[in-house]
Amino acid sequence: MDLGIEGKWALVCAASKGLGKGCAQALVREGANVVIVARGDDALKATAAELRALNPAVQVMTVTADITTPAGRAAALAVAPRIDILINNAGGPPPGDFRDWDREAWIKALDANMLTPIELIKATVDGMAERGFGRIVNITSGAVKAPIDILGLSNGARSGLTGFVAGLARQPKLASANVTINNLMPGAFDTDRLKATLAGVAQKSGKTVEQVTEARRALSPARRFGTAEEFGAFCAFMCSAHAGFLTGQNILLDGGAYPGTF
Repeated sequence: MDLGIEGKWALVCAASKGLGKGCAQALVREGANVVIVARGDDALKATAAELRALNPAVQVMTVTADITTPAGRAAALAVAPRIDILINNAGGPPPGDFRDWDREAWIKALDANMLTPIELIKATVDGMAERGFGRIVNITSGAVKAPIDILGLSNGARSGLTGFVAGLARQPKLASANVTINNLMPGAFDTDRLKATLAGVAQKSGKTVEQVTEARRALSPARRFGTAEEFGAFCAFMCSAHAGFLTGQNILLDGGAYPGTF
């Protein structure tokens, strides 16, 4: 299927590895030009080289910056001639006990996982509407739907973003202009983030990382963790010309782990 995004410009945050990288790969394969942003320069440049090899016909531009800062956002937004596709993504806050988190920890979580996506949406959404095409996908977490007790910072910040998007996406001036805003909620994917979370669970429980990993894997009817490549492919479809009637939705991609009907 031709996704109809060849020649579009995408900004993909936290794209040097993990789910962000998977999204960038899928968009590049479909002919989209990408601006990829991350804090680690070496990993970012290595990923850019991989993307250019995937599709030499597209432009791949890099911005080494912290997207959660005003300067980082300004640098990322200044590179492309326009932004047609925005993939909001940032590393999740650390696991722990809420009794140990002070105000600074909460503000940092909100900055990264709620306020930064909102600022990037604010900077791009009106231009998308004027051009008659826009796709915004916020990578949140399955924990928005089924909270994980040790991820309270993430549960709170990402739920705040989810509530904001629910209202914004339904504004007629955006939806009628072919601008969609959706949240893609990953379950257990084989990423560094998952490994760190499992290590935290192991430390708290006294079990080995291997024991905790196998137990988590067994919770999925698929009996495996997801891959960044399949996550990226799904994200790319949400960004496609065919997904214009999908907006304001929270799409859970978790191998069937969530046990509810709704």
